Amino acid sequence: MKFAFFGSSLVSAYWNGAATYYRGLIRHLHERGHQVTFYEPDAYGRQQHRDMEDPDWARVVVYAATTDATHAALDDAAGADVIVKTSGVGVLDRTLEEGVLSLKRPDNVVIFWDVDAPATLDSVHAEQLNPFRRLIPRFDLICTYGGGAPVVDAYRALGARHCEPVYNALDPHTHYPVPRQDAFAADLGFLGNRLPDRESRVERFFLAAAEALPEKRFLLGGSGWEDKRMPPNVRYAGHVYTRDHNAFNATPRAVLNISRDSMARYGFSPATRVFEAAGAAACLITDAWEGIELFLEPGNEVLVAGGGDEVASHLATLDEQRARSIGAAALRRVLSEHTYAHRARQLEALLVGREVATLALAAMV
Repeated sequence: MKFAFFGSSLVSAYWNGAATYYRGLIRHLHERGHQVTFYEPDAYGRQQHRDMEDPDWARVVVYAATTDATHAALDDAAGADVIVKTSGVGVLDRTLEEGVLSLKRPDNVVIFWDVDAPATLDSVHAEQLNPFRRLIPRFDLICTYGGGAPVVDAYRALGARHCEPVYNALDPHTHYPVPRQDAFAADLGFLGNRLPDRESRVERFFLAAAEALPEKRFLLGGSGWEDKRMPPNVRYAGHVYTRDHNAFNATPRAVLNISRDSMARYGFSPATRVFEAAGAAACLITDAWEGIELFLEPGNEVLVAGGGDEVASHLATLDEQRARSIGAAALRRVLSEHTYAHRARQLEALLVGREVATLALAAMV
């Protein structure tokens, strides 16, 4: 099949946390024989902060952030079998959503792929006149990268024909164990950009733990934290390029995952960082959210904390042997159940099922 994806960026992870999700899924669709074109706007300095060249497993089309260029990209995608508009492109999103729906034919599938479903649903519920609300029933399929039953039920209540989570996962090509690097030495590391619905949870889970354990070393990576007040035992690493994620995860005694407010509220939303850390055999401490046991077993494959005091408690008693044991168990689990090869097969089965259903319906007419 020919896929056309409209997303924030495939080639740059700069202010673009979904990049590794797109890369993992699309690379494995290519390995299964599909052709993928990824359309992304030249915006937010992402092209100036690329962390990869155009890959050989996808055609990348970078278009100017203008209405005319957006429509030209839509015209270029018109012949695809599967046309995907992701959430949060950041430039002319509504134009793209209406544009991909205008490309609907009897023999293709048009998908809205929500990489931040909790935030999208919160926005739609808060604004009765939100223009996206009327578009939801027109998509053949809504895919999300998290949210479980709460998100599926919410989309169905808004008229979605079908909604299915295709969760984050591990791409073993890009995230794997590596030797430790002194540049990322710490007792606990956290990697995440500064966002309004994440900052208070970073204060509660990460910075509070640092204050409680002044003898421990804490490492903060991600964009936007330059002027944030931090305890003296917190070192700020700035933006960490994807090429350094493995070392960032593998070097500290443990790494921390902190969900954004909306994701924690809906649950069943493992961040990309969860699988990246597990792929590097890191000992992961995560904030508590419903559904974690579907992905990693608490106590054996991941440590779960309800707040900064519990993060500090885990860290105070975590020795090297236990940290390595937890990281190794997490790596085994994600390789067996949660890689992008698994997700690509899931998407194929979903699309083939739709095709079979369409043919059966046509035969009945």
